[in-house]
Parts: sequence; C-alpha cells; structure tokens
Amino acid sequence: MFDSLISYLDSIKARDPAPRSRWEILLYPGVWALGFHRVAHWLFQAELFFLARLVNHIARILTAIDIHPGAQIGRNLFIDHGFVVIGETAVIGDNVTMYQGSTLGGTNPTNGEGGKRHPTIGDGAIISLGAAILGPILIGPRARVGANAVVTKDVTEGQVVVGIPARPMLVDAREYQKGFVPYGTACSERFDPQTQQLEILRCELETLRGRISQVIEERDAARAKLDEDRERA
Repeated sequence: MFDSLISYLDSIKARDPAPRSRWEILLYPGVWALGFHRVAHWLFQAELFFLARLVNHIARILTAIDIHPGAQIGRNLFIDHGFVVIGETAVIGDNVTMYQGSTLGGTNPTNGEGGKRHPTIGDGAIISLGAAILGPILIGPRARVGANAVVTKDVTEGQVVVGIPARPMLVDAREYQKGFVPYGTACSERFDPQTQQLEILRCELETLRGRISQVIEERDAARAKLDEDRERA
C-alpha cells in the first residue's frame, strides 16, 4: 500500500512542476478527494448508500470536489485544484488528469431508465479547466479536451477537441507524440484554435472540390456512354 501511495504521488509530481516534495502533494485537495472517494466507493459497493453519501458530503466540504460514490476511478487520477464534478456512472481509466472546474456530467435518458448516464474516460486523457463532458460518451486514451470545451460526442484516441460544441483540432506530430501537455493545450501560435478551425475548413473545402471533380468526371463518362449507345442504335 505504501509503494502504491509513493507511485501515485510521483505520478502527480511528473505532471505538476509546482511541488518541491511528496509531502506537499499530500496536501493537495485532489489527493484527499480521491482518498475519501476510495472509502465512499467501497461503502457504495457494499450497498451502504447513506454512509457512502456521508463520506462524499464531507469530502465535498473539505475539498470542493464532488465525486459520486458510484463513480469508477482507475489508478493515478490527478485532480489539479478543486470545483471538479464527477457523476455516478462515470468511468475513469488510469493516469487521467482533470483540471479545476471540469465536469463529467450526465444526461437524463429519454426512455426514463437509469443505466449509464456519464462519460467513460480512457487512460492518459487530459481534461482542461472548465471543460464539460456530458452523457454516456467515450473519451479515448490520451485524448485532450481543451479549456471550457463542451463535449457531447465520442472523442477518438489521441484526438484534441476544443470549442462549444467541441470539435477536433489538427495537431503537429511532435506535439501528438508528447506524453503529457499541461492543461491539454499546447501554448503556441501554431495551435491557436482560430487558425486550426481555418485549417479544418480548408481541408473540408479541398475534399469538397475533389468530390465535385469526381462527380463531373462520372457525369462526362455517363454522357459519353449514352452517346455511344445512341450511335449503335
């Protein structure tokens, strides 16, 4: 257990340059919130729902982080600062990073049934500050969700999404290969969201032009064949 704690603290230090020692990390609200959640989740699985909620309530008061006891959380979750909300049926993989104000929210099923209402977050994903991920969608491994993004559709592995609603960005291969990017957003003009949106539109325009050319070729071929058939007749 001690080795597991040391490994967890070291995983946070690798993602946060601020702490000078592991002792500092032990004071992080995200570490305390996750510790409380482990207890609350154990009580929740034992169907001691009131006690689980009580532990969750105490944790929320002390840390300003609200993790439902039913949420399933893997190893080395790093919650940087507070005001994070994680819903009941959320599933979080290993080595996920969530920044302040981010939310894993649920949707109200139209069929009136409970079931899976919250997101599933893949290993190594980064969810930046203020981001809202809503509904039973999948955020793929190593995906990055930009600041204040609102995500309502699946995000594929390694993809970077920004905006409202969230849309994919084009990412330089050198940035894509990095193991960790603070706040999930590269601080470079090359990754300016407006520039990326223009690049996406340009690519879509090129694709549309190619499709128009293909349609014209198919039309000309059909006319040529029709003329041949008329001559033979």
